[in-house]
Amino acid sequence: MHTVVVGTAGATAEDVVAVARGRARVELSGEALAALARAREVVEALAAKPEPVYGVSTGFGALATRHIGPELRVRLQRNIVRSHAAGMGPRVEREVVRALMFLRLKTVASGHTGVRPEVARTMADVLNAGITPVVHEFGSLGCSGDLAPLSHCALTLMGEGDAEGPDGTVRPAGELLAAHGIEPVELREKEGLALLNGTDGMLGMLVMALADLHRLYTSADITAALSLEALLGTDRILAPELHAIRPHPGQGASAANMLRVLAGSALTGHFQEDEAPRVQDAYSVRCAPQVAGAGRDTLAYARTVADRELASAVDNPVVLADGRVESNGNFHGAPVAYVLDFLAIAVADLASITERRTDRLLDKNRSHGLPPFLADDPGVDSGLMIAQYTQAALVSELKRLAVPASVDSIPSSAMQEDHVSMGWSAARKLRTAVEHLTRVVAVELYAATRAVELRQEHKGLTPAPASRAAIDALRAAGVAGPGPDRFLAPDLAGAETFVREGRLVEAVEGVTGALV
Repeated sequence: MHTVVVGTAGATAEDVVAVARGRARVELSGEALAALARAREVVEALAAKPEPVYGVSTGFGALATRHIGPELRVRLQRNIVRSHAAGMGPRVEREVVRALMFLRLKTVASGHTGVRPEVARTMADVLNAGITPVVHEFGSLGCSGDLAPLSHCALTLMGEGDAEGPDGTVRPAGELLAAHGIEPVELREKEGLALLNGTDGMLGMLVMALADLHRLYTSADITAALSLEALLGTDRILAPELHAIRPHPGQGASAANMLRVLAGSALTGHFQEDEAPRVQDAYSVRCAPQVAGAGRDTLAYARTVADRELASAVDNPVVLADGRVESNGNFHGAPVAYVLDFLAIAVADLASITERRTDRLLDKNRSHGLPPFLADDPGVDSGLMIAQYTQAALVSELKRLAVPASVDSIPSSAMQEDHVSMGWSAARKLRTAVEHLTRVVAVELYAATRAVELRQEHKGLTPAPASRAAIDALRAAGVAGPGPDRFLAPDLAGAETFVREGRLVEAVEGVTGALV
């Protein structure tokens, strides 16, 4: 089994995905354990002094003015976890919680939090045992980090609350720890606070969304190429020299992908000689690289933000290398929240142009000779009429999800935390947006492959070898081609799974080589 070694320098996006989705094991490096021990010595020295230090010998948030004596500090740290584990609503997905826990461990291992090595080891043990705390949808404002979600995770370390075992059964956390030989931790000065103060939930969701969107943008280039073929469009719009004079990297990458997919097609270039000749293809076809490319450039920017955050130690207060313990505002989620919202906008626009191509394929007045709704016997058969309705409904929902969460703020903690990022909310809606985009791309795939097959059947024009490979793989996956009306939902679900699992990209890359 793959092992991720956590050191003091942060983590990579690949590490996050491996632990969250691939169940990779986690180990702490010797360097990390030494850094943990050094920082703990600083915290314990401060705890022994009579002067109050935030998070070590004081209350929290608006209650930070009270000095807490040594006899109450274990209780203080336990209480902050219990009181902050106040989430409500549906359970958050297992992969999100695993990412959340791993990223908090990443910051703890930096040596800037003052947490004891044994607490960090317990965090790794819980991950490796496949124990997943029950975390709820609502509770984070994205400032002071993802407090409620992280508190539910810390509660599990204490052997309290509920968690899901590796078999998927939810049980009391204490039972699950005992079953795996893990001793619950008793939190000491600073440790409860250190386990709660981070952007780990929103960051984990950003990292996984970036992984999914990389695949989806390549998938969308493929389905756009299939639609261009089906509409007898021209691939001259994809010429590298056209994109070199507007050198946005994403635009050039999308155009190059589409051109490679269309290599060898007998369907392209008939835009001036079919039943409805035109000088130019419609925007939804001609501008596909520009729209998808702008989204690709947005992804690239979001990756830079994610990489910076992955290299960060987010806590308050922090233990600095010179031994100072300083309060700070690094827990604020604004940098992550902004790009989460930016991605939701890009996703909505990619879905919008994708749906416009699908609608064009189904409209006999704009499809250049295809049957209405790609129906077998129009009038008797409705074809893909309502598949486009479903796609349109998804696009409409994506436009609502594109409304940014990060422009909102709601004061909390008696106005001590008077400006919050709403980054968790931005991340939650982006996850939904990614799921919807998968479905929108799947509907275009379903329509475009049917249309290409009808072109070959009626005109004898063969698609590109890469297009043929995509069609054959989709049919082999049980998603049927042209024919009389049938129960459509299973076909659409099959196309969705085909796109989500990366099989569309895999089938095409078997012909083209690696796409970007």
